[in-house]
Amino acid sequence: MPGPMTPLDRRSFLAAAGGLAACALPGGARAATAPFTFKQGAFEITIVSDGHLVLPTSFLAPGAPPGEREEVLKTSGQTGAQYQSPTNVTLIRSGSELILIDMGSGDRFMPTAGKLWENLSQAGIDKSKITKVVFTHGHPDHLWGLLDELDDLVLSQAAYFVPAAEWDFWHGADALRGLPQERQGFVTGARRNFARIKDRVKMLQPGDDIVTGLRVIAAPGHTQGHVALEVAGSEGLIVVSDALTHPRIAFEYPLWTNPADHEPARANATRYRLLDRLNTDRMKLIGFHLPYPGLGRAERFGGDYRFRPEA
Repeated sequence: MPGPMTPLDRRSFLAAAGGLAACALPGGARAATAPFTFKQGAFEITIVSDGHLVLPTSFLAPGAPPGEREEVLKTSGQTGAQYQSPTNVTLIRSGSELILIDMGSGDRFMPTAGKLWENLSQAGIDKSKITKVVFTHGHPDHLWGLLDELDDLVLSQAAYFVPAAEWDFWHGADALRGLPQERQGFVTGARRNFARIKDRVKMLQPGDDIVTGLRVIAAPGHTQGHVALEVAGSEGLIVVSDALTHPRIAFEYPLWTNPADHEPARANATRYRLLDRLNTDRMKLIGFHLPYPGLGRAERFGGDYRFRPEA
């Protein structure tokens, strides 16, 4: 059962969420963002922007001590009514396999997002060559790019992988429990998208390998079945998805509740576990919502951590 969630101001959230209401900022003309590519052991990693979300600043750690919260937002340059949250999609090449981690927002969530295919095309990357798609969880900005405007699969030739616990959550009787009214459409959207791959999806468990050297890690809390992906090679890399979503709050104040987390206590425990491992093992990370391209490290900073970008 989802843990309690901090209510959002309905009007401000709907103004930001383009899949539920029109986004307050224009999402039209925008220069393509060049993908960022690097080697990770035997893998080639490419980070591709899907654009960004526009969210109410009130969404950031609303239950935190007001004075500390205001200082963090001020030093982060997020003092307005809204802020931009990047959306960074990871593409992994392993031999003949081209593996996409999540599929972005598509064209039904926010007009500032859904830019994945445009940015791939501008970089000369043929999306039809993608052989596998792994979903970390079922939120719109990770899943809704699965379908085009006709509800057909954008990648009809790919194999699909979904964490079993995540699939069960979105299809279960408790999927709506604990979700604010303005986010209950997420359930409808998850079921609509997952229905198109139900006959071809492979269910994942923590510890499973997508290919040799690319392993599923349990990272629950943001959603009930949320996972991260560990990539072997060099010092190691973890694609943390939405376990770490803000370059200050998630690292320096990991116990400040994120209202997007379905199960806040589990999400906090996951954050601490990942941060400790990333720091102890000196691993790199890619965060879906960290400043583009989201690549960096977690370093000890006071009693907690800080994000050090590496791109």
